[in-house]
Amino acid sequence: MSVDQERVTDDDGPADEISTATLVGYAAAAFALVGWFFFGWLVQRQGFVASVGETAGAAFGLLLAVSVIGTFRRDRR
Repeated sequence: MSVDQERVTDDDGPADEISTATLVGYAAAAFALVGWFFFGWLVQRQGFVASVGETAGAAFGLLLAVSVIGTFRRDRR
């Protein structure tokens, strides 16, 4: 028994380039999250696990914001 399959591609063209400003923003956000972790762990002395959890929550919130903004920007095109 054989099944003929056609290859389906979803190529609308080349992917959008990531701008330098976007990369700088991502790097600044990563730096801020690492700083937030060390601030909570070493300055506030709230414990390693609590600092990791707080930083992870902030990172997920930031990812949600980036996703929503990206969706609105892509919808405008």
